[in-house]
Amino acid sequence: MTRRFVSRQEMPALPLWKKMDGRRAAISFDFEVTARCNLDCRHCYINVPAGDRAAKKQEVDPSEARRIGAEAASLGVLWCLITGGEPLLRKDFFEIYLALKRQGLLLSVYTNATLVSREHIRFFKKYPPRDIEVTVYGVTEKTYERVTRVRGSFSAFKRGLELLIGNGLNVRLKAMAMRSNYHELPAIAEFSRARTKDYFRFDPFLHCRFDRDPGRNADIQAERLKPDEVVALEREDRQRFQALEKSCDRLIVPEFSKSDCRHIFRCDAGLRNFVVGPDGRFRLCASLYHPDLLFDLRKGSLAEAWTAFVPTVLERKTARKDYLERCARCPIINLCLWCPAHAYLESGELDAPIDNFCQLARARAKALEKC
Repeated sequence: MTRRFVSRQEMPALPLWKKMDGRRAAISFDFEVTARCNLDCRHCYINVPAGDRAAKKQEVDPSEARRIGAEAASLGVLWCLITGGEPLLRKDFFEIYLALKRQGLLLSVYTNATLVSREHIRFFKKYPPRDIEVTVYGVTEKTYERVTRVRGSFSAFKRGLELLIGNGLNVRLKAMAMRSNYHELPAIAEFSRARTKDYFRFDPFLHCRFDRDPGRNADIQAERLKPDEVVALEREDRQRFQALEKSCDRLIVPEFSKSDCRHIFRCDAGLRNFVVGPDGRFRLCASLYHPDLLFDLRKGSLAEAWTAFVPTVLERKTARKDYLERCARCPIINLCLWCPAHAYLESGELDAPIDNFCQLARARAKALEKC
């Protein structure tokens, strides 16, 4: 899966914890039109095989996409990200894209680029997306295909990327930083910055599977970088670390240590953005898969989800002692990966403290001591 970051700027993907003030207005949403993918990336927390019949059967059709897009536009949504899985696997991709575009939405597409054809190029030139974002898993066949676990994927990626860039489409490049490509990250950055005028960014945070598959989770955990390696990467990326330094006063907040707030949702989830999954289920954010926190848009409207369902989720509180003593009062929580969604993916519980998140937050705080 190609994942969306919290910010569209070249900044770390950080949870922006804030006091809830009740002001909510939908601006954008991610539309995961499929969970299927033609690659089998080691780190992916959502993908299922391209030929998975059960997954395909559950996918929203163009008419459902049109309805969801119309309801989103009526809420004031301006921008939609079409993602997956690999969205170009959908044979009706063009229909879905146009169904959304005709609602007046600005569209972006996340793709691995391996399936890009001249037909896609003709279509995108006729109906230009705001941007197309592609993940670079490696710049050599060995590294790229170690990550994707699919032979021939590197040459398909290069061909697709060359088609996109060579035809003047607005392409953004990014990378996942993991054990399998760690040695190649400087070359990936150089490759990406040489091919696009826009920024290059990387994400070193690998989340556990939404389906809790133990074998896939073992693969993901084996690919994770150590906290000191993540911090070293951030320090080496001048723009990224400068963004951290400039935000130091809001990232390290001593007064959190006095907090008595019992709410578990104190992040951006459900404030400006939302996600619609392949089966038409509404989520507050890309990572939130708890079964009690999903809203079926095949049984209710998007307006109901946004105006009635989301507030009930955001009001959830906890009496869990270790969360209240550790996470809720932590002055460096803004340097941490912790949020209910990530906690659930890691542990199966929305309010569980996660030790490896704490370790990363402390390593980042140490690196920022002089700011």
